[in-house]
Parts: sequence; structure tokens; C-alpha cells
Amino acid sequence: MSPRCNSCGERIDTLTQQVSVMRREIKNLRQMLDSAVRAHRKQMTSIQSAVSNIGPREVVKAQTPLPSPELSLHKGTIQTVPIGYISSCFSVKNGTPRQPTICGPSRAMLRIQQSVFSNPEHALLGLEHYSHVWMIFIFHKNGQLSSKAKVKPPRLDGQRVGVYSTRSPHRPNALGLTLAKLDKIEGDTIYLSDIDMIAGTPVLDIKPYIPEYDSPITRKGIELCNSNAEQPYDTTVSLDEKSDLSDLQQDSEMDASDTKNQKPSDVFMEDCCARDKSQAEVLVTESSHTLTHLHSLLKDVKAYVAQHDFQVEENVSASPGTKPLELGLDPPRYGEETYSTIANWIREPPVSSLEVRFTPHAERELARFLPTHSSSLSENDGPRFQFLHSPEEAVTAIRGILSADPRSVYRRTRCKDRLFYFTLDTADITCWFGPGFAEVLQVCPVEELVSTI
Repeated sequence: MSPRCNSCGERIDTLTQQVSVMRREIKNLRQMLDSAVRAHRKQMTSIQSAVSNIGPREVVKAQTPLPSPELSLHKGTIQTVPIGYISSCFSVKNGTPRQPTICGPSRAMLRIQQSVFSNPEHALLGLEHYSHVWMIFIFHKNGQLSSKAKVKPPRLDGQRVGVYSTRSPHRPNALGLTLAKLDKIEGDTIYLSDIDMIAGTPVLDIKPYIPEYDSPITRKGIELCNSNAEQPYDTTVSLDEKSDLSDLQQDSEMDASDTKNQKPSDVFMEDCCARDKSQAEVLVTESSHTLTHLHSLLKDVKAYVAQHDFQVEENVSASPGTKPLELGLDPPRYGEETYSTIANWIREPPVSSLEVRFTPHAERELARFLPTHSSSLSENDGPRFQFLHSPEEAVTAIRGILSADPRSVYRRTRCKDRLFYFTLDTADITCWFGPGFAEVLQVCPVEELVSTI
């Protein structure tokens, strides 16, 4: 036989062996499937027999009374009811900013449902006096209810931290909190901006933002003002200052008694002098207040230093061969801002900001979009925005979204060469990412707007 025939015979033998192996595997799978079907039938038969043996009286006995709403509330178990659903310029998760300050022109609206209040516009009375509101909502697009103790924030580029040290949407209770700017209120509808919520987000509650309560910086300034206002300035003025003030007061009284017998010109001159004296009194009072504050501050420092020296002497005398122990309490820090701190990776994240570019084709396509308040209603006109006011505002929003790199860690590492798509208002945007930049390639109108609830 020729060598070619020998090689063909070897291949045929190999294929025959593979076919026999495949047949055995198929036979094993059939046997496993048959055994699983038989086990399933047995379980269903046992369940049906157990259900048929239970009588109606036993069912009533087996039912446990439902806990009252008051008891559930004490245990922390509540049933939430959304007060409304967001209509937003972001229709999908992809490209939605992770924080509200990333995209300033982003807008949304929320209509209070009548199922919550029969007159929902009454629930919004007085809210127009506030510029910002807290929005408590549900992350309804998580895709799963499970959560992990450690997560990978995109800003940390794959590093793991505890879920409660981040704002990850994947939490045991999928609740979100965002600070939105309140633009206006019309009836039962709230118009918002600076938002990071997608269309259809269920909103649970609205609370006004009050800097005096919610901002540690503002709260610290108010505490300092109140402490300065409550100090007893009059009781700590020196004797010389009191004598000067009394002399000024006596002179003013004597001048007031003498004005009855003076001419109008003299009275005018005396009024000018009285004004100068009153200004002098104000200056003296302010200087006395400043001195009083400095005196009290020096007393506090002196008392702290004396107490510190006394404790150090006690430690040295008790154990002369050892070092003095450090104090457990932190000393008062005058003039130092110690009211709030944040993690370092928030201000200096490993992921740097990106430069955003537009191709000429994308700029021309974006310029075709009409603003939402345009009066032109012709069918030949270009596409129209629903929330954004102009193409320039859309450019600003796109720059804010892409400069923060909205890609996940997986897409940054595994899908670097793939295009990135996201939706902003009524525009579908196509872009790609390079080293240190993001470039918008195409901007086209959405074919079908996502229907919001």
C-alpha cells in the first residue's frame, strides 16, 4: 500500500475512536437525564400527597398572624412605596454619571403620584424656598439582589475596599442618595438639574438641603459665631476703658443739655461732633470686644499649658527612668479646621481625568439638534432635545461624562479597543478611548425614546 493510503487509514481509525467515545458520552448523559426525571417525579408525588393530606382546619392553624405595622416599624421592617418615578435625560445605565457634580447640565423631572397623596401639589408647598434637595431612591437596575462586603470602585481602578466606604449601588439595601438642584416646581411636578439618576428610577423621599444642618463647614462657622456672641464683653472691660466710655457719655449728655440755648449753626456743628463721638464709641466698643476675646483665648491656653505641665511632672516623678505618657485626649486646636475628612483616593484617584475630543462629523451632527424650548415645529427640522436647552449644553454634558471615564474596570482592562455607546437625552453617542483621551465619533438621534413611567 502507498504511504497516502496508510495515512488515510490512520485518520479513519482515529475518527472511529472519537465517534465511539462520543456515543458513550451521549449514553451516559441520557442515563443521567433519565435518573433526574425519575427523581423529580418522586419528589412531585411526595409533595402532592403531603398537600392532599392537609385539611382546611390544619391550614388555618398553620397560618401565623401577620405582625402589625407598628411592630414591624419597631423592628426596622417597612414596606416602601415610591412617591414617583424619575424622567431623566439618561435612559440607560451606560454613560450615566456616577456623581451629580460630574454633569451639571443633566436634567430630570419628578411627578408625585396621586396614589401617595390625593392632592400631591400640597405636599410640595414651601419647597420652592430651597435651592437643593436630597433625593432618596432605589437602584432598580442593579440586576441582582446579592451584595459583597468588598467592592471595586471604578475610581480605584480595581482595588478592593469595604462597601460602606464607597457609594456603590450594590449594597444590602439598594438605596441611593443624591443632592439635586431644584430648578422649579409646577403643580405636582419637580424640575431638577445636576442629577445622576436614570429614567424610571423609583424615588422614595425628598428632603430639603439645609447647609446649617447638612454642611460641617457651615455648621462650624455658626458655632464660632454663636460662641463669640455669647461672651460677656461688658464684664471684662478694663477700668481705663470704662472711664473713657463714661467720660464720653457724660460729655455727650452735657452737650445735649446746652444745645437748647445755641444757634442753628452751632447746633449743626454740635451734631457733627456728636456723630464723631458716636463713631469713636463704636470703635472703642469693637476694640474692647476684640481684647476680651483675646483675653479669654489666652486664659484657655494658659490653663491647658498649666494642666499639661502638671500631668507631665506627675509622670516624671512617678517613674523618673521612663518617658512621660502621652495624653489620651487631643488638645484644643485653635484656628484649625478639624470638622470633616475624606479618603485620599477621592481627591487623588488612581484614574486620571481624560481629554474629550469631537470629530468634525460629530460636531456637525450635534449642531442639528434643536433645543427643547425652540418654537420651530416643522417636520423638516432636525431632532429635538427633551431636557437639554442647546447643543452647547449637550457638549458640556458630554465632556463632563467622558472626562470622568464612565467605563467599568472590566472594560478598561479587557475591552480597550471596543467602541463605547451611551445615550444623553434624545441623542445616541458613539465614542472610543485612547491613552489619556476620549473622542466622540458619532451623534445620532434616538430612534425610539425610552418610555418612562
